[in-house]
Amino acid sequence: MDSEHLLSSLFYLLFLSLYSGNGLVLVHGNPFHDLKVTKLFVFGDSYTDTGNTGKAYSYSWQVPYGWSFPGKPDGRFSDGLILTDFFAEHLGIKSPIPYKFRRIGGKYLEHGMSFAYGGAGVFNTWFPLPNMTRQINFFQQVLMKDRVYSKRDLNSSMALVSLCGNDYFVYSLRNGPIQGWKSHITHVINQLTLNLKRIHGLGVKKVAVTLMQPIGCLPKSSMYYSFLKCNETENSYVTFHNHLLLQAVAKLNKQTQDSPFVILDLNRAFKTVFANKGSSKFVNILKPCCQGIRPEFQCGHVDPKGVKKYTICENPESTFFWDFGHPTQAAWHAVSLALRHQF
Repeated sequence: MDSEHLLSSLFYLLFLSLYSGNGLVLVHGNPFHDLKVTKLFVFGDSYTDTGNTGKAYSYSWQVPYGWSFPGKPDGRFSDGLILTDFFAEHLGIKSPIPYKFRRIGGKYLEHGMSFAYGGAGVFNTWFPLPNMTRQINFFQQVLMKDRVYSKRDLNSSMALVSLCGNDYFVYSLRNGPIQGWKSHITHVINQLTLNLKRIHGLGVKKVAVTLMQPIGCLPKSSMYYSFLKCNETENSYVTFHNHLLLQAVAKLNKQTQDSPFVILDLNRAFKTVFANKGSSKFVNILKPCCQGIRPEFQCGHVDPKGVKKYTICENPESTFFWDFGHPTQAAWHAVSLALRHQF
């Protein structure tokens, strides 16, 4: 723990030096009121993936995922609805169809399309999944080659971009040097900025990007503290990431007419829900509903005989986290309510 405290101190000094002076750049006001959105295009990872990731790479297609909605696994990394669904609901449209189902989409194509893949990052991660650049390539092909959407469609379109930590999880798993974290985070933000600019350049009118949630509070981290507290060293990395992203978005808006880039502050929204312990329906807020019976097993894991190697709580609606990295449907609903003032 001494090394962890040292890391926390070092990052605190780093952030203090960054924030002294002009401070954080904030995005104010309601950025959506002047646009009637009819198409939503989604890019990112498991926080927004509604079914693209294949069964070979994900437990999201196995029981008990989809427990609360639709009652069976459908590729969402939760027991039910996720950020994409609640965001689309707020816009007054149905959730966009996953890219992998575009050939049979029919009338569902009219709501847009999701290119997000669970486990993806701006760079390549641990599985052969499309990183964000490739996701945007898919979008460009849908526009330019397949001609699924017209320029008129894009005039009433919006993008939701989620980047929730896979680039950093991979860096950690590969034993990236501690002194390289600042450089790696900067590299990630630089690429994310290029991605945001490219999405808008393809004709999307508004581009919403999430600030990163407190990854040190995910059960995969809080488990080392018996699910009683967060890993603040990891959260300090998040602070740096979000600081750079806020600056990047502010700069993009200065360079672009009509300020088309907006922030969704997942970090603040998560912490708002965490802090409402007295009135919240969530219990043991850092403990997941579904977890493996031993460290080598995950939620949804079964042995060759079909015997479950996981446990599940009695009521997912009373837990914030579904598994070791993803919120429950009830949690996403609470987070979406905390985000409403930003919509």
